[in-house]
Amino acid sequence: MENQLTILSESLDRKLQVLQDIRKYNEQQEQSFLSETIKLEDFDEAIEEKGRLIERLNKLDEGFEAVYSRLAEELKGNREKYKAQIAELQNKIRQVTELGTSIQAQEKRNKALVEQYFSKSRENIRQERKNSKAAYNYYKNMSGNSVSSSQFMDSRQ
Repeated sequence: MENQLTILSESLDRKLQVLQDIRKYNEQQEQSFLSETIKLEDFDEAIEEKGRLIERLNKLDEGFEAVYSRLAEELKGNREKYKAQIAELQNKIRQVTELGTSIQAQEKRNKALVEQYFSKSRENIRQERKNSKAAYNYYKNMSGNSVSSSQFMDSRQ
């Protein structure tokens, strides 16, 4: 029983570490979008790494749930005997929950920053197209390739 409680505690420690790693990636993404020094390759790489961390987190959750489900009945019957370990586990679970909530808030902020970045990018592309079209039309008009309208021609002879 003691070993299984230790396994649960270590699992929560690993989960906290993975969550902290995810938070670091989120902070890096937030800083790059705020400073507008975005390298999309770095952004893609960070997304992939966060995906791997999330997979690892899910595996840790599955392992924790499997061990806890085996221990649940025995813990209920011997609450006083394992009071210190239970309190430690509850504290770690609270930390995991708080960190998870913090990460969700970060993700929401980062999503808004990403949407804002791409919205600006689309607007810049639209503006560039307009400018390019205007320059092309100006060049075409100035080079004499456009046909003169007959209203400007003197039709008297």
